[in-house]
Amino acid sequence: MPEKKVAATAKSAGRGSYAVGDARRRLILDTAVDHFGKWGFHASSLARIAHDCGITQGGLLHHFRSKEDLLLSVLAQSEEYDVARLSGAEPESYAAYLDALVDLVEENTRRPGIVRMFNVLVGESGNAGHPAHAHFKERYARVLAHGVERLEAAVRSGELRPDTDCAGVARECLAVMDGLQIQWALDPGSLDMPARVRDYLRRQYAAIRATGE
Repeated sequence: MPEKKVAATAKSAGRGSYAVGDARRRLILDTAVDHFGKWGFHASSLARIAHDCGITQGGLLHHFRSKEDLLLSVLAQSEEYDVARLSGAEPESYAAYLDALVDLVEENTRRPGIVRMFNVLVGESGNAGHPAHAHFKERYARVLAHGVERLEAAVRSGELRPDTDCAGVARECLAVMDGLQIQWALDPGSLDMPARVRDYLRRQYAAIRATGE
């Protein structure tokens, strides 16, 4: 076989093996979301996750060094998704930013496994020894800071009242969104989560909007 053809065949085989590896990694991550959402971190096991993926535990450990590594990889993937959804075109106003939040909530109703996992792990991670404790502590600080930044920018632009308690409003927004998410995860048919979030944010916005807006 000519040398160039051998090289091309080797490259093709290499790409194929990478594709298989990527697909298996995604399968493991998706399966882990389901397990962590049902049983939490401590009650989940790599052996059961591997079994549900149709691979050995050793095969799983080829992609993730430990259960802690798998957990943090799952959380990082979810975080990247949320950031990508909110980091498109910069909203022209605080009102537009709130619309983007509602769109994200709407998207989350199509990802019930992620929502269940988030709720379970946030509750568990209140313990400082939990492997996701630092992740969620940093995440909430980052999300809160971003919300405060958006509010302060809207105050400076004249969209919101100058006496707006930006930190307080941002914390209330997070609390309501997370609280509704917990209720929805327990019984999705009990409420229209995007509509409830939208209604709350509209009332909040009306209370802090500058006169004449």
